[in-house]
Amino acid sequence: MDLSPVQAYPDAGRWTRVVLKLSGEALGHDGIDDPVDALTLDQLAKEVCEVRETYGIELAIVVGGGNIWRGTYGTAIGIDRVTSDQMGMLATTINALALQSAIERRGQATRVQSAIQMAELAEPYIRRRAIRHLEKGRVVIFAAGIGSPYFTTDTGASLRAAEIGAQAMLKGTHSGVDGIYSADPKLDPSAERYELLGYMEVIAKNLSVMDMTAVTFCKDNNLEILVFDVSTSGNVVRAAKGERIGTLVR
Repeated sequence: MDLSPVQAYPDAGRWTRVVLKLSGEALGHDGIDDPVDALTLDQLAKEVCEVRETYGIELAIVVGGGNIWRGTYGTAIGIDRVTSDQMGMLATTINALALQSAIERRGQATRVQSAIQMAELAEPYIRRRAIRHLEKGRVVIFAAGIGSPYFTTDTGASLRAAEIGAQAMLKGTHSGVDGIYSADPKLDPSAERYELLGYMEVIAKNLSVMDMTAVTFCKDNNLEILVFDVSTSGNVVRAAKGERIGTLVR
């Protein structure tokens, strides 16, 4: 097994279509109890619009639901895992609709596509339609994961990225974590932040920045992963442009 570190770094601007993966918590704000913070939501919307309108990068978004509901919450209080995960899918849809509203207030055309049927709220996920929306300059927000329990939204994001022909998945973290570290930087001040990693290094070292199923899927489909701090103003634009921030996995 070759675990030698990756040497090359991509040139800025090499990506023309990307998937931005946001956790549900990224829509909130420290110290605020509401699941969605208006200022945070508007800042994200502003940067999404800049990526699309100023730089012409085709952008799809997958958002989690952890600010509203996590599957583990339900199982801890006796709700069966499948039902609890389905509740989580509904939570991601609430966040997707909030993002859609914020982005469209800034004049950017947007579509929400859901992996589960809810015709009054969102389009059904249809791969060819999603690609056509992107080609027409619309931002596509994928809701409800992949429509099946037991799979994380990280895995859903990597699947959608491969299906629509994206070159990279931009994994936005929050709470000041700005990449992949050798240990939890909040607990270990000596933790080292990596700038470049190979997929097999992430897997072999069990670097728990995202679901290992998603990392393996990205490896098998040559999808680059950029892990960065989404809470820092301007970082969504920098990430989409391929600037040297966070940690690149390739």
